[in-house]
Amino acid sequence: MASPEVVWQHPRVRVEDIFARVLGLEAESLSDDSTPANTAGWDSLNALKLVAALESGLNVRLSMREIVRMNSLREVKAVLRSKGVDV
Repeated sequence: MASPEVVWQHPRVRVEDIFARVLGLEAESLSDDSTPANTAGWDSLNALKLVAALESGLNVRLSMREIVRMNSLREVKAVLRSKGVDV
């Protein structure tokens, strides 16, 4: 499993690719309906790793309020869009 310190430099990196890398899954297995309840490996520890990977890979800073809101891949994308990230 990749550490959250890995930086994705490509400007068109997909959120699904970041999730897949952190969670050790295939990106194709993820959808906007993916949640901690239905996605293997999306536990509290990996949630922290996901936040770090998203911030690093997409050059954004997430507030605690935004992080708490991100309870599905759909919500993650909505938060990122609100920060100007093209997802």
